Amino acid sequence: MQTLADKRVLITGAGHGLGRELALAFAAAGAKLIVTDLMAERMAETLSLVGGADGRAAGYALDVTDNAMIGDVRDRVHREQGPIDVLVNNAGVAFGGTFLDVPLEKHHATYHVNLLGQVAMAHTFLPDLIARAEGHLVHVASASGLIALPYATTYASSKWGVLGFSESIREELRLLGHRHVAVTAVCPSYIDTGMAAGVRVPLLSRMLKADEVARLVVRAVRKRQELVLTPWLVKITPFSRGVLPPSWFRRTCDWLGITGSMSTWHGHNPPSGEGRGE
Repeated sequence: MQTLADKRVLITGAGHGLGRELALAFAAAGAKLIVTDLMAERMAETLSLVGGADGRAAGYALDVTDNAMIGDVRDRVHREQGPIDVLVNNAGVAFGGTFLDVPLEKHHATYHVNLLGQVAMAHTFLPDLIARAEGHLVHVASASGLIALPYATTYASSKWGVLGFSESIREELRLLGHRHVAVTAVCPSYIDTGMAAGVRVPLLSRMLKADEVARLVVRAVRKRQELVLTPWLVKITPFSRGVLPPSWFRRTCDWLGITGSMSTWHGHNPPSGEGRGE
């Protein structure tokens, strides 16, 4: 995308953490913001930070697991703001613990928010992107979408799904002749937000800052970059997994502390419904 000036960018889960930093970064690039979050008060806080008072941003309460609500928000956005140019699917939740210790409804919620919510948002707003001269679809995935992550099994597998969806929709758009719509999957390691509290950062890696990840996402949209992998250890993960025998790769992950990094996690486990839109 040659410029983000006056482009309409819709961000889900923009109430705090990475979502809020994404809103700030896109606003700094000159975009017109449409911020959404399940929690109206958090959305309002972000709106005040990105200049909602001067008409450069608008906010809408949104539960990404509610298909009817997504359709209603789309209709309001079209009436009040116009069609969007960029969709940033950021909303996500995490529930840590051994697989059997996490209640089944929380495993289901993880898939509903992290994967099905992104699919629903893309299905609803992709026609906007196709109709624009340039469009961009951003899916916030995770480094855990590239590897196994014990103690966060459904979180990691939901992000594997996000990566598969990103690659597949990108190729489908290409084959249908919609090459002006770019698709970016964002795969950061642990970010210094409440969601990552208590994790053990792997050796040779570091805790990321939300604002630095947000800047990388804005740059990726400008450059039509397909993948954002950060930090450097994440960048070499696909290659390492491809060339090392599986047993060697597992031993490497054990040695680096990746395998057990979530065993001490005590980040915010949102109450039922509260995390939708983070």
